[in-house]
Amino acid sequence: MVQGSVEQFAVTHATPGAAIALDDSTGQEIANGVVDAQGSFLFRDVPAGSGYRAVQNDSATITKSPQTKVLSPTFVPPQWTYKQQQLQTDFGYITMRDGTKLSAMITLPGPPDQGPYPTVIEYSGYDPSNPNAPQPSTLLSQLLGYATVGVNMRGTGCSGGSYSYFEQLQSLDGYDIVEAVAAQPWVARHRVGMVGISYPGISQLFVGQTQPPHLAAIAPLSVIADTFRSTLYPGGIFNNGFALSWAIDRQNAGKPYGEGWEHGVVDAGGPNGEQCAENQLLRLQNPDIVQLINDHPYYEAVLGDPLSPITFVNKINVPVFLGGAWQDEQVGGESADMLDQFTSSPDKHFMYTNGTHVESLFAQLQRWTEFLDFYVGHRIPHVPDFFRSIAPIIYEQGMGISGMELPPDRFESYTTYSSALAAYKAEDDVRILFENGYGDPSKPGAPIAAFEHDFTQWPPAQTVPTTWYFQPDQKLAVKAPTIPDGDGREATSYTYDPTAKPATDYTGSSSSIWGANPTYDWRPLPLGKALAFDSPALTHDVTMAGTGSVDLWLRSTAADTDIEVTLTELRPDGQERYVQNGWLRASHRKLDPARTTPLRPWHTDLENDAAPIPAGEFVKSRVEIFPFAAVFRAGSRLRITVEAPGGNRPFWTFDSLPAAGTVTNDIAHSIGRPSKVVLPVIPGIAAPPALPPCPSLRGQPCRTTFGSATPTAV
Repeated sequence: MVQGSVEQFAVTHATPGAAIALDDSTGQEIANGVVDAQGSFLFRDVPAGSGYRAVQNDSATITKSPQTKVLSPTFVPPQWTYKQQQLQTDFGYITMRDGTKLSAMITLPGPPDQGPYPTVIEYSGYDPSNPNAPQPSTLLSQLLGYATVGVNMRGTGCSGGSYSYFEQLQSLDGYDIVEAVAAQPWVARHRVGMVGISYPGISQLFVGQTQPPHLAAIAPLSVIADTFRSTLYPGGIFNNGFALSWAIDRQNAGKPYGEGWEHGVVDAGGPNGEQCAENQLLRLQNPDIVQLINDHPYYEAVLGDPLSPITFVNKINVPVFLGGAWQDEQVGGESADMLDQFTSSPDKHFMYTNGTHVESLFAQLQRWTEFLDFYVGHRIPHVPDFFRSIAPIIYEQGMGISGMELPPDRFESYTTYSSALAAYKAEDDVRILFENGYGDPSKPGAPIAAFEHDFTQWPPAQTVPTTWYFQPDQKLAVKAPTIPDGDGREATSYTYDPTAKPATDYTGSSSSIWGANPTYDWRPLPLGKALAFDSPALTHDVTMAGTGSVDLWLRSTAADTDIEVTLTELRPDGQERYVQNGWLRASHRKLDPARTTPLRPWHTDLENDAAPIPAGEFVKSRVEIFPFAAVFRAGSRLRITVEAPGGNRPFWTFDSLPAAGTVTNDIAHSIGRPSKVVLPVIPGIAAPPALPPCPSLRGQPCRTTFGSATPTAV
């Protein structure tokens, strides 16, 4: 059996171990391979065209398939192909443009003939179509009265096809899903929204770029901006912690019956079970994701750009509700770097806060319901009494935090939908929650912000890049250093040692960190193996929001070295609070001048731009501090630490360069080589006077303040 797809040609039910070739319309062989143990083979990167034929040679006979067409990515199916699909409630399948059937779980608030109902889709490679376990956003949407459609990406769950990480075909599948669902008679206004956090949040960005005509809005939460730079190779250093484990999990889940629940569907029999079994046949053709990661330690635009939402979110032409957390222990907080690229969306509502992976939903649960009501429900937002009554249970089960309630409805005074919507659209695009975790002193660590501030854009227009220079006494000062180059005090050194600290600062489970005040193991800097540069005590509160840049003049006894910088607050009560990190492999220091700003160094990460550190020379190496927002109280001091990667994140670990013998890194602070940190100060924002206790702020552990790591003059 053969099937043409978008630049793919699939063969199933062939003879395992047989040679298989793909001929074009002229009979010319253009590719070949060997049929796998399940009798399948998938030809990828096949040019669009007609007349393709598979030729099997099993040594006994040569078998040719019927001629088959391969589709172009630009092909758009006619609308009638979607309208002719009649999707039934409960578990079933949605047919894609190439004939592949993706498994879907459809749940309505009532009988189909009592609709139509506002409808949302959750789409990912997890198990959104699992008939027995709805995903969190799907379950919450159901409780709000929405019809929900959970769909597994091709090559996962009971869906057909082969899985590869966000290949173009998955985005086109998303287009087909939106249009097929929107065409159903039980869908209100024949327009649908999309929901989901993390993987199903990221997938919305990929689908949104295809501009399905019946997509009403998207609500992506806890996403990434750039697959390479956000999580996989931050600063050019491989994240062999969460990023690698996630890739391995996805690879395993894409194996035949990889999620496990598929067995139940198959065992139940009937057409659904038969289709699920049939859909497992191409699974051995899934590319090796881990091998792909290992093979590409540098950025390659042809691979990286299609996998990086920052390059295509400008195409999204529907309202967007997007949220994230600066200290997100899974995807990081770098996604804020792409907020200014949503140039085609007619209405944007962005929220960022300190905290964990789930803040994007739970710290703004009511705001999420508002957005869905406005753009999918097409009604004045109102949290149903039942949903409001069970909100404490939702928080208890989702975060392990008790006593949480939703705030009052914000639009109850409006009498018409249009007037309420106009007020909603008039709100500023960017909402920043500050000091999340201490909004209610009776519930320290709960997802409640102490205060918030709205901005018309990101980065905020009122940002003042503010510089503190490194000094020879391991201090930070607003004045540039005065030490001459070549002076014996021109630099301070530390021993590069990636084994000096534990790999992470947390040893609990991936979900226990979402609770109130989890216990971190955030250890002091190893003396002699790190540097800390401290500012004088601040004379007034300083509010910051944006990215930062640690501009180091670096010399090393090694040809290359890995750097982790950390911004912390040294509080007057003797506690040090974590704020944010940045990373750089020194050989990746080349900058893209078109994208780089004083606050945001943008590294090309190209192999051709990689360069060793010249022996005995200082090189300028700028390290981005990932986006953050924080208030540094009067009496506190700023601290920038420089060390080998590791020990400052819960689940991110790094495949750091090993130290061959004793490796010494020197950080200069002289007239000609003034290392410095540039931070995004936002003037005029007043914060509550009280210093939040340690612990309380979500995602920001504390430790006892200690002196600067032992300096060594060179």
